[in-house]
Amino acid sequence: MAVPANFLQQVQTYHKSGLALLQNYSCFISTANTKFREFNKMAANLGDTVTFDRPPRFISQPSLVVNFQPASQLVQPLTVNQQSNASYVFTSPQLIFNAEEYLDMFGRSAIAEIGTQVESYVAGLAETQPYRFFGDGVSQINSFGQLAQMMAQFRTFGTPKGEAKAYLSDLAVPQIVNSGLNQFVLDRNDEMSMSWMVGKFRRTDWYESNLLPLHESGTVGNQAQTLTVISTNDPTGANVTSIIFSGASVSDADAIHRYDSGQFVDNVAGHPNLRFLTYIGHKPSGAPLQFQAAANAASDGSGHVTITLSQPFCWQAGNPNQNVSELTPIVAGMQVTVLPDHRCGMIVGGNALYLAMPQLPDMNPFPTANATDETTGTSMRLYYGGIMQTGQVGFIHDVIYGATAVPDYLMKIAFPP
Repeated sequence: MAVPANFLQQVQTYHKSGLALLQNYSCFISTANTKFREFNKMAANLGDTVTFDRPPRFISQPSLVVNFQPASQLVQPLTVNQQSNASYVFTSPQLIFNAEEYLDMFGRSAIAEIGTQVESYVAGLAETQPYRFFGDGVSQINSFGQLAQMMAQFRTFGTPKGEAKAYLSDLAVPQIVNSGLNQFVLDRNDEMSMSWMVGKFRRTDWYESNLLPLHESGTVGNQAQTLTVISTNDPTGANVTSIIFSGASVSDADAIHRYDSGQFVDNVAGHPNLRFLTYIGHKPSGAPLQFQAAANAASDGSGHVTITLSQPFCWQAGNPNQNVSELTPIVAGMQVTVLPDHRCGMIVGGNALYLAMPQLPDMNPFPTANATDETTGTSMRLYYGGIMQTGQVGFIHDVIYGATAVPDYLMKIAFPP
């Protein structure tokens, strides 16, 4: 008997696989200082700013005769100037028959994407804010001994009491942990081998990130050119904001890039080794004199380049901002090297990394919710609704945020790129 020609629809079935999202480390968001709780909870606009104070600086006088000095209040602004969203849209039939039972998965992926953008922005402060650094950007930081030396260099400048936080490259952590397992410390070795993490060491909490920013240095750093001081913009030493050097390539538009990190060279004939003064007390420390370039700089036809400093140098005695000894001012003939391309980790003392993610207002007449994601720590808004005359329903996740860090409380960790 002949089989009739039936017209049947092919049925597609699927099952949720249970695959987890490919998450990134969100240690910066989860550990940043969110002190401004009211700021985070209030409905804010892009561009809103709060200002918080930093400890004032004074000088002491070796006398009972008083010479009054000005009181200068130091502040740090935190501005909500970033925004991000992830959105998706369905037709009404798609929403009813295909997507409604799967909305949680779409939402989770959208939130994870936005969370990564926020995390990456906060991690980017490791490139832009510190003017001090540890590491040469070439040799891997791979031992507990280097971590101990790093923290000693960080604290010799001056540091708040209590714990510090440090953010390491995730690719450096295994070698660091392995160096610790070679030490005869049984309990700590057991803990590290089970968790395969650095944990707490040298009064510091260590975190790992796969989102550390990559700094692309200029020609001076990448070609290991040694620069020689010609002059500064302020011979009095009260406020040196730029230094002219020789030794760069001739007429090189890429000689120095913004956020390049440099250090004065030790053991230059005829010149003393330069060191920072302690931030409080203005006493010579063991921290090498370092700086960060505040702007791109090209060299001229003689290979001269002017580097603008993000943090001024001052060797004027009696100045509260003094950070270089008056006995060792920056003079012609001193030399500087600049880091090549490097991955930027960071040490933070005194909980000086601030993050704000204020609530966005309700989007009447659309249903709106504000919530904090448990995985990424990102506080964001969701609203949804029909798009008139289209038969479509749109879903929008969005967030506004801002972050800052106080440079004097920071130190960059320069990993190989």
